[in-house]
Amino acid sequence: MIGPGRDPADRRARQRSARRWRELLASERDAAAMYEALADTAGGERAEILRELAAVERRHAAHWEALLREGGFDVPPPGRPGLRTRMITTTAGRFSLDAVLPIIERAERTGAGEYDEDPDAAPGMADDERGHAIALAGLRDGAGGPARPDVKGRIAQREHWHRSDRSGALRAGIFGVSDGLVSNTALVMGFAGSGAGRSSVLLAGVAGLLAGAFSMAAGEYVSMSGQREMFEREISIERTELEEKPQEELEELTLLYRAKGLPSDQARELANTIMSDRTVALDTLVREELGLDPDALGSPWAAAFSSLLTFALGALVVVIPYLITGGAAAFGATVALAVLAMAGVGAGLGVLNGRSPARGALRQVGAGVLAAGVTFGVGALIGVRTS
Repeated sequence: MIGPGRDPADRRARQRSARRWRELLASERDAAAMYEALADTAGGERAEILRELAAVERRHAAHWEALLREGGFDVPPPGRPGLRTRMITTTAGRFSLDAVLPIIERAERTGAGEYDEDPDAAPGMADDERGHAIALAGLRDGAGGPARPDVKGRIAQREHWHRSDRSGALRAGIFGVSDGLVSNTALVMGFAGSGAGRSSVLLAGVAGLLAGAFSMAAGEYVSMSGQREMFEREISIERTELEEKPQEELEELTLLYRAKGLPSDQARELANTIMSDRTVALDTLVREELGLDPDALGSPWAAAFSSLLTFALGALVVVIPYLITGGAAAFGATVALAVLAMAGVGAGLGVLNGRSPARGALRQVGAGVLAAGVTFGVGALIGVRTS
C-alpha cells in the first residue's frame, strides 16, 4: 500500500492512475469475454480469429493487473460482463454474428487510438487495438481475397453500370439542384404569399439564387478540402507505418485475409506477396485498412463548381415566370414548373440509384411542396398582419 510519508499530491496522482488502470482492466476483461462469447456463436476460421482477439485482450488486461500490483494496489476480481457486452452477445446468439459485427467494428475504430499517447501502455498495445478493427472489418466483409488495383480498374471498365463519383462533383450536383429548387421555391412562395409585387418576388428569387449558389459552392469547397486533407494525412500515416513497421503491417494484412476466410498459410503467402512491392502494399493497405481509394479522394474545385452551377439551375426554375410576367399567371406558372422540376429531379435520382423513378419523384415533390406550403402560409400571415 502507499506509505504514510508519501507526498499528498503524489498520493493523489497515484490514486488517479490506479483508478484509470482499473477502468482499463475492466474494459479489457469485458472485451475478452465478448470475443470469447462471440467465438462460440461462430465457426471455423472466424471463431479462431475471435479467440485470438480475446487472447490479445487478456494479455492487455494482464498488463494493467501487473501495474496495479507493482503500485501496491488491490486487483479487483473478474466480474460479470457489462450490459453492452451482454446485449451484443445475446443478439449474436439469437440472430447471427454478422448482426453485431458493424457495431463492434465502429467501437474498435473509435477507440483505436486510446493507447497511442498513454505512457503506461505496453509497447504494441496501440497497434493491437488498431488491428482489432481491421480484423473485424475482414470478418464483416466475408470471404474473398482482395483484388489488385489494376484488376479493380479492369472490372470497373467492364462493369460500367457501377456508378463512380471520383471527384465528388456528382454528389455535390445532386444536392445542389435539389436544394436550389426546394429552397428558392419556398422563398419565392413566401414572398408571393405575402402579396408582394412582381419586382419584390423577382428580387427575392434572384437574391436567393445568388446567395444560395455561392454559399453552397463555398461550403462544398471547404468541406471537400478538409475531407481530402484528412484522407491524405491518413494515407501519409499508413505510408510511414509501412516504412517503419513492415512486420506489423504484414501481420495486419495476414489477419485481415484470414478474417476474409482464407486459410492461415494462404493468407500469409498473399500478404507476403503484396508486401514485396511497397507501392502495391501501400495501395492495398489504404483500401483494405482505411477503406479509401487513393485515386478517388475528391476534387474540391469540381465539387464547388458543380454545386454552384446546379443550385443556380434549380433556383432559376421558379424565377423564370417572374422574369416574363407577374400576378396570378406568374404564380401559377411557378407552381407548375416547380412541381414538374421536382418530379424530374426525384425521378432522376431514382434512376441513378436503381430505384423506382415514381417513388423518387413523389418523395421529392412531397418534400418540396411541404416546404413551399409552409413558407407560403407564413408569408400570407405576415402579409395580412402588416397590411
